[in-house]
Amino acid sequence: MVRGVYIVANRKVGENAIALLASLRNHDPDVPVYMIPFNDDYQSLYQTLNQLYQVQLYPDLGFLDAFTQKISEIFPRDFLALPNKMRKLAAWFGPLDEFLYIDTDILFFEPVSHTLAYLDRADFICCDYHFKGRKLRDVFSPSVIERGIFPADVVNSVFNSGLWGAKKGTITLEQMYARLGECAQNRDYFDFSGGTTDQPIMNYLVLNSIENRLNITQVEPNEPGSWGGMKHFVTRDQALYDGDTRLRYLHWAGTPMGPGGPYRALWEYYRYLDQPDARPPLETPVAQSPRPPLQQLRQTLSRLSQRLKP
Repeated sequence: MVRGVYIVANRKVGENAIALLASLRNHDPDVPVYMIPFNDDYQSLYQTLNQLYQVQLYPDLGFLDAFTQKISEIFPRDFLALPNKMRKLAAWFGPLDEFLYIDTDILFFEPVSHTLAYLDRADFICCDYHFKGRKLRDVFSPSVIERGIFPADVVNSVFNSGLWGAKKGTITLEQMYARLGECAQNRDYFDFSGGTTDQPIMNYLVLNSIENRLNITQVEPNEPGSWGGMKHFVTRDQALYDGDTRLRYLHWAGTPMGPGGPYRALWEYYRYLDQPDARPPLETPVAQSPRPPLQQLRQTLSRLSQRLKP
């Protein structure tokens, strides 16, 4: 049995992918990692991730193309904001027997194998407080409860689709296509108002197809938060802490990641950990040259003469 990690990436998210992989390898140097290309603009990033972190390419690109084509046939053109985000579902049909999927706007602060170990207890795992914070928002509309599609306590089962794990074989390709077809026929089930694409669909797919699920935050009483929008985390030893508890991971999840964004210094540490020469030089403000004394005198006299005119 092989356990490992999948990411979906291309050159556009390359900086984040490098930071993520640096954090993973810093704590877990040997776990297998596969990259699923988001689109055709992935080769240069893959070469970098392969050289620095031994990332492997998803081996069946033909299947990936066929899968993407099938998604486009199932859903109307205006249904999904970014249809290629659905490529993360190809993780169920890749080479890993048990896997964790990780978005690239995440950093890990402990061995990822610790999280993968929860697959000993369930067929699907996640680790977030979406059910307490945003509840049904960005997942389902209230109609799924009003119409009896899901029970009222479904809120306790929803999850963020940026980090989750599963066992290969828990969903067959035929089952997946059938569930996706149900989604395409029932747009009103979902809350896309926050700009999500895959998260509502993934929740419907998993909650209807996999019974043995586990949210780590619901079984570990001291599990800390993980959202980059929370401002009280403290940086120590190139990791984040909630009080005395070290975070498992940090997920920016829509929070700005650029200069001036939360926990930017920590992101920069991992981004340039293995490529220190790639760090851009610090910009120094250009000093404004003082005006020559004669020019300054002429401008002063000109302003004075304007004032003295009748």
